[in-house]
Amino acid sequence: MLSLLQGIERVWSKLPEDIGLLLARFTLATIFWRSGQTKIEGFQLDLIDMKFQLGWPVMAESTLFLFEYEYNLPLLSPGFAALLATLAEHFLPLLLLLGFLTRSSALMLLVMTLVIQIFVYPDAWVTHGLWGALLLVLISRGAGRLSLDTLMQR
Repeated sequence: MLSLLQGIERVWSKLPEDIGLLLARFTLATIFWRSGQTKIEGFQLDLIDMKFQLGWPVMAESTLFLFEYEYNLPLLSPGFAALLATLAEHFLPLLLLLGFLTRSSALMLLVMTLVIQIFVYPDAWVTHGLWGALLLVLISRGAGRLSLDTLMQR
């Protein structure tokens, strides 16, 4: 009986961390997904505001314009950078939400956040610092037990 109670205690003691990691994953996935949705036309999915628009996704003209004239990223052509960011902001949030390849996804989003902070919006360090802190938690702790990562380890 004592070992059963100790087992229950171990599960309950980890639950707040697992819920916190799930909340971090959901929050970051929402932020990056919504940003990705502004970069395309044709397919829009917003589960929070319950908006749906179905069609084949096409990169918005405004996306390429921003990457050509406002963002000015070094080393990458504007078209390739726009495509890379658009794909990353759709694919990586889904992985985070599922808790699949969480550490790798969070690391890629952290690199993206650092690029945005350094080259695009250097004055937005408070926002990017918050994103970075949550991403570092996911990189260091993983997705938690409420994830596909944990399910696949078993």
